[in-house]
Amino acid sequence: MLSAFKQFFSPSPVKQQAYDVYVQVVAQARQPVFYSSWQVEDTVDGRFDIIVLHLFLLLSRMELEKNNPDVEEFSRTLSEAFFADMDRSLREMGSTDTGVSMRIKNMAQAFYGRMKAYKDAIGDETAMAEALKRNVYREKIVPPEIVASIAAYIGRNGNALKQQSLDAIQKGALRFCS
Repeated sequence: MLSAFKQFFSPSPVKQQAYDVYVQVVAQARQPVFYSSWQVEDTVDGRFDIIVLHLFLLLSRMELEKNNPDVEEFSRTLSEAFFADMDRSLREMGSTDTGVSMRIKNMAQAFYGRMKAYKDAIGDETAMAEALKRNVYREKIVPPEIVASIAAYIGRNGNALKQQSLDAIQKGALRFCS
């Protein structure tokens, strides 16, 4: 009986792994280079976009293993960790239940829209630059070399993640490059 009770209140290993990896994604998205050198606005929206960009990189890596049912569960749980964090953040900022629901719905639409835009643009620097201008910079005028720099970062990290083993990533040994 005690083991059933303990299991009920203990997170599943996959949920814990996904949460640990999500924490690493957020830590990477908080690197000052995005907000200083690459001129992403240091706002809720700007941070949202940089987290989504990193989740895109990671979920794209997971998609290479799409025939593995463990990967599907891990990817879903990683996305759930993201939305749970967004929900928590909105509540901490004082949003009401109704306000949180509406904002999460809008965030979900933005999340999936960005995932599609980045997936469609991957491998095409011009298309990626346009997707970044539209989503990360929200049409703000940014020097092309800055957009090219963040696009190059995406390419480097996409390649770096492909070199990392799935097992290592899921165990939290995720490495992003600068």
